[in-house]
Amino acid sequence: MCAVAASITSTRRVQWADTDASGWYHNTVVLRWIEETENELMDRLGILQDIISRVPRVHIEVDYRTILRFWDEVEVHVEVTGVKASSVDFHFEVRHHGDLAADGRYTAVLVGDDGKPQPWSDEHRDALRSG
Repeated sequence: MCAVAASITSTRRVQWADTDASGWYHNTVVLRWIEETENELMDRLGILQDIISRVPRVHIEVDYRTILRFWDEVEVHVEVTGVKASSVDFHFEVRHHGDLAADGRYTAVLVGDDGKPQPWSDEHRDALRSG
């Protein structure tokens, strides 16, 4: 990871609805966990209300390392790894008892009411870069 400081770790539990017929966590739950954790980060940075519903993900990569089961407790870590003109890059990890269960990266873009990319304000860029 890079020296960007904006990051957060949250704790979650695998819910029954998060599992599939195998009894293991469904692949899509990781996407929900990182989004919830990212929202907590943006709230802590004081910019959530300014950007909510205006930062769609445009690229996501996930590597699933191990299975998780109902009621397993996980730590979800999300960190900003880069801020560009209108986009922000993140890295994330999901850990269970310290072991890596899933990790990856994703990019989100700030858009205006017309759905087109718009530049981050200096205030938002500073918050994302400095945490």
